[in-house]
Parts: sequence; C-alpha cells; structure tokens
Amino acid sequence: MNRRTMLGGLGAAGLAGLAGCLGLVGMDKHESSPAGVNADVRDETGYEETDVDGITIEEEVGVGGVSETIAVTNYVTEHEKAVEIPPIGSQRAAVFSVLTSPQIGVADRNVNPIEDMSAAELVDLVADNYDDIGNVSHEDDDEISILGETTLRSRFSADATFDGHDLEVDVHVTEAVDAGDDLLVTIGVYPAELRGREKDNVLALMEGVSTDRDDETGDGTDDENGTSDGDEGETDGDDGDDREGNDTDADDGDLLENLD
Repeated sequence: MNRRTMLGGLGAAGLAGLAGCLGLVGMDKHESSPAGVNADVRDETGYEETDVDGITIEEEVGVGGVSETIAVTNYVTEHEKAVEIPPIGSQRAAVFSVLTSPQIGVADRNVNPIEDMSAAELVDLVADNYDDIGNVSHEDDDEISILGETTLRSRFSADATFDGHDLEVDVHVTEAVDAGDDLLVTIGVYPAELRGREKDNVLALMEGVSTDRDDETGDGTDDENGTSDGDEGETDGDDGDDREGNDTDADDGDLLENLD
C-alpha cells in the first residue's frame, strides 16, 4: 500500500479548492510543518517513529486570464509497531500517521478543503488512492481531543492485502484540527484481530500528538539533495528552507508501503 499516493490525493484536493479563488498572485508556495507524537506516548504504546515525508503537489491555476503555479507541501510522520499476525508472523503491520497540510488564507478564509472534509470523505480518499485496500465500511464514531481541540474520530473496517495475505484491518481517521498555521489529520491502521489492544493504543497516540516533534528519524532525506523518488505527482519538497524530514522512504513492507 502507498501512503505517498494518499498524501498526493489530499494535496491535489487542496489545490482543486484553490483554482476558483481570487488573489492567488504572490501566494504561490505553501508548506506545512511536520508533527509527531510525544515520546512518552510512543514508549507506552510500543510505536516507533520511522519516517517523515514531505510531499509537494504542484498545479497550474488560472484566474481572469492570469495563470500561476501553486505548490502545496504536506508532511506525514509515520509510526510503526511490529505485531504478530498468524500465519505471517511478526510484522510492522500497526501504523499510525500524522498528516499536516498548510492552512491557506484568501480573503480572510481558509481555502484548503481538508478543513471541512468529514472522516468518511477522508477515508474514502485514502481508499481511492490505495491499490490494496477496499470494501471500506463505517463502524463507529466518537469524540477525541487532539492538541486541545475536540474533533470526530471514526473507525472503519476494510479489506487489505499484506505480504500476499488477505487481511481485515481497522482504519481510524480523525477530522482536521487547527495546528497553528496548519491543519492536522491522524490515521491509524492495524489488523482487526488486534483491536482489543491496538484500538486503545491508537487513541492514546491521537491524544499524544504534538507539533513540537522530536527529530527521532533524523533529517529524513534519502540523499544529499533531498529530492523525491520520482513518484507521479510529486516534486522536490525542498523550497530552500530547513524543514525537517523531507521526502523519505522506509521500505519495511508494512501496510502502507510498496511505493508505486
């Protein structure tokens, strides 16, 4: 499965919302900051921060005969945990992701549509952009506090393929919360048979999200230039600043891997 494609879908959705907005001149680049989970919560739940990806989506938009290229950089901070899955054995099949996407203001309003997307819309976007996940079904909703803001947390069941084996998974998605200059969404995935343990861990990770991320994974670059790996729709996320964790690959064979 491909977490990067999911991010590309979210980024493209954000850019589509900009196409009809006025006042784009001079607002051509937007970048979020990576967020993570407090170290003590990671330790308690057994999850390890493994990857930070910066994904830049570019699109040319036109307003009143004037066109300009808009670039939006989203970040995802990935956390993984090895769990036992019969008959596969111990695999990094429990994954928790923290996505940040920049708030983009035009005429005193945010035009990034992620702000208003429901959990059902977010999980549909995830499923639409994964080759190996389908048959998504809504199971339950509840409220949860992230960064001091109460938001909706929804659980979905889905069919997935992992290491050649069919597997039922739980997918937890939260609706976007305000993270300063960014919007923040969390996504937790684990084998459904481990729900009795991993559901509580995912909820703890959500509540333990922090914008003050400790740099456990280093600078997150694959090479000295920090360039992307050439996935379709992605560009070099390095806009000349020193943002952390730009564009990494952690080829561990987990539920959200196998890059296209």
